[in-house]
Amino acid sequence: MEQGIRVFVLSEKSDVEGIESLSDKIQQASDQPLSPQLRANVNLKSPMLYIYTSGTTGLPKAAVINHGKVWRASFLQYMIGVQSSDVIYLYLPLYHTAGFLMGFSGAIERGLTIVLRRKFSVSNFWADCRKDNVTVIQYIGEIMRYLCNTPKRDNDKDHKVRLAFGNGIRGDTWNDFLDRFGNIRICECYGATESNIGFVNYVGKVGAIGKEHFLHKRSYPYALIRYDTEKEEPVRDARGFCIEVPEGETGLLVSKIGEQTPFSGYAKNKQQTEKKKLKDVFVKGDLYFNSGDLLRINEGFVYFQDRIGDTFRWKGENVATTEVADHLLAVDFVEEANVYGVKVPGHEGRIGMAALKLKENMDFEAKSIYDHVKYFLPSYARPRFIRIQDSVAVTGTFKQLKVKLAEEGFNPNIIKDPLFFLDDSKGYIPMTKEIFDSILEGTLKL
Repeated sequence: MEQGIRVFVLSEKSDVEGIESLSDKIQQASDQPLSPQLRANVNLKSPMLYIYTSGTTGLPKAAVINHGKVWRASFLQYMIGVQSSDVIYLYLPLYHTAGFLMGFSGAIERGLTIVLRRKFSVSNFWADCRKDNVTVIQYIGEIMRYLCNTPKRDNDKDHKVRLAFGNGIRGDTWNDFLDRFGNIRICECYGATESNIGFVNYVGKVGAIGKEHFLHKRSYPYALIRYDTEKEEPVRDARGFCIEVPEGETGLLVSKIGEQTPFSGYAKNKQQTEKKKLKDVFVKGDLYFNSGDLLRINEGFVYFQDRIGDTFRWKGENVATTEVADHLLAVDFVEEANVYGVKVPGHEGRIGMAALKLKENMDFEAKSIYDHVKYFLPSYARPRFIRIQDSVAVTGTFKQLKVKLAEEGFNPNIIKDPLFFLDDSKGYIPMTKEIFDSILEGTLKL
């Protein structure tokens, strides 16, 4: 109120001081077209709204979204074949890009019916789809895996859903979802709230986040550059320029900032805005947006590898948290896996740790998970510590939170969750104060 900001809640009345009701005002509003004068000074570069980033690797920041970005985002549904006759099921928060720009704004552009649910419910998901004749669903984060983890039913394929679009579906889940729920076209997308680049996997290649196209690259110039995860900065050559990685290698996605591809930055946060800009990337004076994402391109398809804050270095090797999590999820008693690196006094880099949520009525089996990681992962990538949690912390858009977990580390004096330590000769054993002290003193070799 002191800043002249009005806050509304979607209800007939509000009992909270400083928050106004909105539903009653919508009912009272005129149905006549708005005066063109109201938008007389608005153009595509004018700010339309702020959307806070999810805050997966730090605190959320208010990204400035202009009218042009909202307008462009609204065409995504057109690109992937959504029709005005479709019914879209929206359960994602509308204060984030996925729900508001990709889902809500796109639905308005298409003129289709929206089924809104206040929050995601895994048990009611398909019942809602059947009841309201839903034909298009949107997903994000771990949603698809949550659905695949529910008990199988005879009517799993009894629905009208023909298309699913979103981002964050794992390759194994993709196949499981299609086997379980039928012939649904999946369009995986890539982008970020503040980003000036995005990809769409419009051909349905399992595991890919997008397909390269020369017209897209001409309009939105981008590159994958070599990145040093230890120094946490791009690798530069003798001339001081960044090095583009060859096809098939993992690199940091950067996209050119220009007239057609602007980066609006964060509201009243110049420091964080400048932090996302890379200067003198390929020629003196050029400017690129640093996506913070490590991607790989193979035969024209784009694959997500990891976030630069998530990939860590141990014993001179890069460890991709997403890849390690994929292997842990293949263990039959693991429902969710959040992998991250923790610092160890006296050691370079960070060592692997995993927070696991176990499936209902299943126990942690130390031997089977040790046998699994020993077979599938090199020694440097095996989680040295495992923490068992009742639930894995996620953001409002189901992205895993790692920063707080990494800060808490592996101290059994602080963490009350069950903790396990990977002993090279015995496998995973309960973490004790003695083991912890030995690590700190440097007498236990890691």
